[in-house]
Amino acid sequence: MQQNNNRKFPPDIIIISIYIILSIIGLISIFSASYQEGINFFSLSFKYIHVKQFIWILTGLLLFVLIIYSNPHLFSNAAEIFYGVILVLLFLVLVIGAVVGGNRAWLDIGNGIRLQPSEFAKYTTALLISKIWSDSDAKRNINKTMRNVLIVIAIPMLLIFLQKDIGTMLIFFAFILALYREGLPSYVIFIGFWFILVFILSFLIKQFILLLILTAITLIFIFIFRKKRKVIIRFVEIYVISIILIVGVNYFYKMLMPHHQERIEVMLGLKDDPKGASWNLRQSMIAIGSGGLTGKGFLQGSQTQMKFVPEQTTDFIFCAIGEEWGFIGALVVLSLYLILLLRILKLAERQRSIFSRVYGYSVASLLFFHIFINLGMTVGLMPVIGIPLPFISYGGSSYWAFTLLLATFVNLDMYHNDVI
Repeated sequence: MQQNNNRKFPPDIIIISIYIILSIIGLISIFSASYQEGINFFSLSFKYIHVKQFIWILTGLLLFVLIIYSNPHLFSNAAEIFYGVILVLLFLVLVIGAVVGGNRAWLDIGNGIRLQPSEFAKYTTALLISKIWSDSDAKRNINKTMRNVLIVIAIPMLLIFLQKDIGTMLIFFAFILALYREGLPSYVIFIGFWFILVFILSFLIKQFILLLILTAITLIFIFIFRKKRKVIIRFVEIYVISIILIVGVNYFYKMLMPHHQERIEVMLGLKDDPKGASWNLRQSMIAIGSGGLTGKGFLQGSQTQMKFVPEQTTDFIFCAIGEEWGFIGALVVLSLYLILLLRILKLAERQRSIFSRVYGYSVASLLFFHIFINLGMTVGLMPVIGIPLPFISYGGSSYWAFTLLLATFVNLDMYHNDVI
């Protein structure tokens, strides 16, 4: 039964302000990164991408207003419908999708406008797992709840993997952080990091030797916990899955696009190709490093203006910020993101509704993964896998998807005393 206090609070001004500021920073950075001699910021031709981004921002603001003044129960009541529609679109992408950058991840809807359903899949998945977790029987049947949640997360991940959009697929692991707040056992997080470690070691160590090491570690733990049957069973399960992972790495690796393979090899130090796979990273680090403390100034960045950094309006947009506005400019952007994340977490904790709280943590986790991976790509901590920087990178689908994520949480927070 839903209990409501029928009190509507004003929308959170801090979140909205940061959303607008980041959008403006993104628009200015996109203009600089795509600058051509003879054009100005107020050129209205749709052939310039900063003009397109301006349209995405305007429509995004309208979408934001529409969402925050919608009925909050809409998001929980229609979660399955939203999720189902996106799954259909993800399937259609595999059949009739347009190939961009080696990935079949786009639906061409005409007039040069493309839609990327995988961006919106994050939003609909967040809604549905929030609804599943807020069910009255969720905590009493935790195993069933976990199974249903994992299935909801795994289906879009599989469809996105078949699109060969590995970067977007990996973002879905962010939901594990959100569910950890709701009682997801710590060992699940540990197992996740263990599998990541095994995956990386599979590239660095010969398969036979790695299997021997894994077997030895498992036997040692079995001996230590020999009197605890459940613990032994858990270790055996991890051991078996690890073996499957080690053996399956070669097959998984072959399914990746050649440029993804090269980027993984570069990140792990297995390959150094300054004019090929390493080019993006080298130019990115040169651009950021050359900015110094205060930067070279607007439209004065040599790396940015000479277009040395590939994809500098999307995946590497932070390079333009670092080069032209320096350490101080980069610090301002990072501070805005930090304040935004902390604000979302603070507001999520005051939600009376489990649905709203889980959704809030999902939004924060998705944003954190995007920010961490994108910035990690620009400084060599992460492989270059095509992850946009929220509200700053060029792109209509990603901007609208982030807008939906944030606006829906602002809406839910306006009714934080209600059980939704």
